[in-house]
Amino acid sequence: MDSWHVHRAIGKGSGKLLSTLLGDEDAGRIGDEAKELHSRFYLETAELLRPFDKAPDLVRELAGRGLRVVLATSAAPDELKVLRKVLDVDDVVAGIVSGEDVEATKPDPEPVFAALDKAGTAPEDTIFVGDAIWDVHAATKAGVRTVSVLSGGVGAAELTEAGAVAVYDDAAALLAGLDESVLLS
Repeated sequence: MDSWHVHRAIGKGSGKLLSTLLGDEDAGRIGDEAKELHSRFYLETAELLRPFDKAPDLVRELAGRGLRVVLATSAAPDELKVLRKVLDVDDVVAGIVSGEDVEATKPDPEPVFAALDKAGTAPEDTIFVGDAIWDVHAATKAGVRTVSVLSGGVGAAELTEAGAVAVYDDAAALLAGLDESVLLS
């Protein structure tokens, strides 16, 4: 399979990603094995992971300004443990939603609803920051505006067309423009 097919599906939960790439029948047949191999490879190469430039600073700045930051991922527990260590913001986030907390994954809005519950905020008072079209779809279905960053490899036009209210090159650009962003309006 060409890598672009895989890349276009990233951001969906693993089950939905496999169904998109392989079809429902093949995904069901080899899904557990594929997830296990992915997890093993992920953990074996975890020392190579680095946070996106200024991503931890952005989270700390938002929390420092009194915003309740909730992280949402479909990562498996062992992968989430690695991600939390790499990002190193547990001390300032209001909560974390993982794949274990929800039945359905993005683009379904259930992870966004779970994040809203953890944050204790209403959809109209919340902004989702993500880097995939699936983030925008999930948030929009939950009535939450989305700010997107291009680190997911998806173009600004696609993210805007999907419903993102603003698009930034990366977390560093969002941090640099934070005072003028919808995150603080």
